[in-house]
Amino acid sequence: MSGTEPVEARPVGIDELLERVRAGYRRIEAQEAYDAAHTGEALLVDIRYAALRERDGVIPGALVIERNELEWRLDPQGSHKTPEATGHDLQVVVICNEGYASSLAAASLHQLGLHRATDLVGGFQAWKTAGLPVTPPSP
Repeated sequence: MSGTEPVEARPVGIDELLERVRAGYRRIEAQEAYDAAHTGEALLVDIRYAALRERDGVIPGALVIERNELEWRLDPQGSHKTPEATGHDLQVVVICNEGYASSLAAASLHQLGLHRATDLVGGFQAWKTAGLPVTPPSP
């Protein structure tokens, strides 16, 4: 060996990965997310897939962007950005069903320079349990 071979990273389990990415930002609770959205300080982004939204309803005013499109739609420099992607200082609160996938999504947004991106502890289910507004699914 010449000493120039790349060092292989140790495999990480999902629990450790979640712990690592969550250490990089402050997660928020449902009431704080509601308050920030209500005052216009934050953009709520629901990344749940359609079947969950159809089953459980949606958060009024939340922007729905499914997980597989998130980075393309929120990159302020991207050609496929949504009008709400106004800049890197935008506070984005990513919401998934229970607060796991949203942590990984928020970490990905940080890599795009959205340094105020965070996620909702407990996800949509915590929002609903807190009694915050939900538009029920259509019958």
